[in-house]
Amino acid sequence: MRPARPLAALLLALAAHAARADLTVLAAASLRGPLDAVAADCARPGGPAARVSFAASSALARQVEAGAPADVFVSADLAWMDWLDARGLIAPGTRANLLANELVLIAPEASAVQLRIAPGFALARALGDGRLALARPDAVPAGRYAKAALENLGVWGSVAGRVAGADNVRAALALVSRGEAPLGIVYRTDAMADPRVRVVDAFPAATHPPIVYPAAAVKGGQVGAARAFLACLRSPAALAAWRKAGFRVAN
Repeated sequence: MRPARPLAALLLALAAHAARADLTVLAAASLRGPLDAVAADCARPGGPAARVSFAASSALARQVEAGAPADVFVSADLAWMDWLDARGLIAPGTRANLLANELVLIAPEASAVQLRIAPGFALARALGDGRLALARPDAVPAGRYAKAALENLGVWGSVAGRVAGADNVRAALALVSRGEAPLGIVYRTDAMADPRVRVVDAFPAATHPPIVYPAAAVKGGQVGAARAFLACLRSPAALAAWRKAGFRVAN
């Protein structure tokens, strides 16, 4: 008969098993693709494996508040991370700004539309009989940035009633990519990810709040493994992958 394992050894084995459990990462939809690749690279050297779930930052933050299992949250703006932080749902000392992005106006790749973004620019006329694809401006960060930019440029009133609201920025991208909307506003990284769209012009950074992606461990999750995963998101290989996808590294 095999001798019983000492209690200390058993506890160490259980701790090691827990450390190997996959992390649940909730991430903004605009990170789909690059984050999948970075997460896979982080797992290869024996680091924490991660299951990544993508959606609008607003939806993911509300899932965390409702008690959904999560270890890491990566938001597409500061406001939803602040919202969770204020509720005591972010592990102390784990929050940091990870990435930055840019807002662009897009059209289907074959479209002949030409526009220069400036105060009072003819966005409504360029839409013709179509609609402007946006993530929902009442909740989703990409939509809020877009609305803020159009308000600052004095054109929101001319298009507010012609918005095709989408649940997240990738859904807005798909409306333009499929030709269901003649124009849309998304992040530059989204436009780079789909060859069926082209960038018409970029919005000046001063027209909207800074587009920053904060990341943090979720309180009550696997905080130790989450810290290791968050550190890996800033590894040299990960930073190269982010830049290749069009992101800027946040200061």
